[in-house]
Amino acid sequence: MTTASNFIIRPATESDVDTIFSLIKELADYERLAHEVVATQKDIRNSLFGERPFAEALIGEYERTPIGFALFFYKFSTFIGKPGIYLEDLYVKPEYRSKGFGHKMLVHIARLAIKRNCGRFEWSVLDWNTPAIRTYDRLNAKPMKDWILYRLTGKALVELAKED
Repeated sequence: MTTASNFIIRPATESDVDTIFSLIKELADYERLAHEVVATQKDIRNSLFGERPFAEALIGEYERTPIGFALFFYKFSTFIGKPGIYLEDLYVKPEYRSKGFGHKMLVHIARLAIKRNCGRFEWSVLDWNTPAIRTYDRLNAKPMKDWILYRLTGKALVELAKED
């Protein structure tokens, strides 16, 4: 029987880059966004373990086999004057879902947020991902309905950066 008692969460190391990259591609397939993955293993290595790391990752292992990951970074709230953790991605392989592993990873990150004196723990979810939404609702996490996420990428980002 697959139970959370045989599950550990550990900080990712540089030797986990191939695993993280593989899990990112699986997540992109699940989210129907594989066409948007332009990152390379080198990008992941530099961003997580380079001279100036921009994010952190956790590996979830069941019986010493990586079955999921979480990738997060800091943001800052001027209103509360504290950093917060933004969870960019949380992924658990399909065959291990609904067994409490994702929940344990969220608890782990919440504990990190408290330990690191963060005032918030935030993430986004695709509006069609009802299993994740149900999980987040059970945590008493609140959707931010008054806020709309905007994004600049590619040509639009370059064009804005060129403005005087």
